[in-house]
Amino acid sequence: MITVETPCQKIVWDLVPAIRASLAIELVKKGQSQAASAKLLGIAPSAVSQYISGKRGYRIEFQGETKELIEKLAQDLIDDNVSDFVIRVCDICVSARGIENKCNSGCGSEKQAGDNKEDEAENQEKAET
Repeated sequence: MITVETPCQKIVWDLVPAIRASLAIELVKKGQSQAASAKLLGIAPSAVSQYISGKRGYRIEFQGETKELIEKLAQDLIDDNVSDFVIRVCDICVSARGIENKCNSGCGSEKQAGDNKEDEAENQEKAET
């Protein structure tokens, strides 16, 4: 039997937990308690503990732009300056994957949302002709 792991599975099982782990670690580094970090991330305190101890989300270490986006999001969470957490996490995911906003999941930056609308309009025009 052949086992095929799709890119989506890789993201859900490896990348998203690694992003959460990095955010939890960054929040604690910035002086937040594990309980406060859990509340800011909308996860259980036990998950933060597992992220910090390396029992969960440890497979990927971020560098460069991705690490900077994580650090900025952590600070913005502390400062209560996050208008859309999902978009910010999607931007981190896009950066980590090294793609240029080609995610078709409906999340991501406003530019991406605009690009998707343009693509939809173009597809509609083609369908009409």
